[in-house]
Amino acid sequence: MADEPMMANVQIDDAGLVLAKDLHADGSYYFPHHGHVADIECCSLSLAEALHARIRPVGTAETVLRNWSTGGPVRAAALWDDPAAADPVRVRAGAVVIRDEQMLLIGFEEEDGQPFYEIPGGGVETGETLHAAAVRELREESGLAGSVIKEVARVWKDNRREHYFLLEAEGEIGAREQLDNHGGTPAWVPMDRLPTTPVWPRRLAWRIAHWHTAGWPIPPAELADSIHDLHADCTW
Repeated sequence: MADEPMMANVQIDDAGLVLAKDLHADGSYYFPHHGHVADIECCSLSLAEALHARIRPVGTAETVLRNWSTGGPVRAAALWDDPAAADPVRVRAGAVVIRDEQMLLIGFEEEDGQPFYEIPGGGVETGETLHAAAVRELREESGLAGSVIKEVARVWKDNRREHYFLLEAEGEIGAREQLDNHGGTPAWVPMDRLPTTPVWPRRLAWRIAHWHTAGWPIPPAELADSIHDLHADCTW
């Protein structure tokens, strides 16, 4: 008989989502395993708190937060989904650049003419550090010279692990023919429009707008993103 899939215990009380505190990682939480009883310290997070907390495994957290945000709290076991447990097929480094209350994005068009955007970035080359890759990709895709301030997020999507860094950047956008961004167009998008702009990765976009005013996460936020419809609302 095939092994039964591992499940996470999802509990919601009057105060919010019941999670165990990770004593080995500052400010992190995790779902207890379904059916396991252990002497662990638990606490309850409201939806607003849970949306910006570091909750593991990140795939399970995405499912639970989506259900809670779109249909109300669900008190049931959920599949234990931990994309961080497997080696990624590709590692990407992204550059978050904000200037004059606008964020730099690379704009594209779908076949039907609908616009969408990506955060500047790309694959990390052999022997290259994550910081160096973020700076290089920013230069290649926009012409800006950047320097890393801090890592703000790690996103798991489609068997990739993506690291996003807040950068300071100097200079102006380069001529299109001098840029290497797969035919995209660099654009400055106002921060207040970011939550409703179709940006990859989708779950990260509105959080960046929040962090810009509320403060950047320390340590970096961790998210799974299984969204493939950029034009759908996402507040989880």
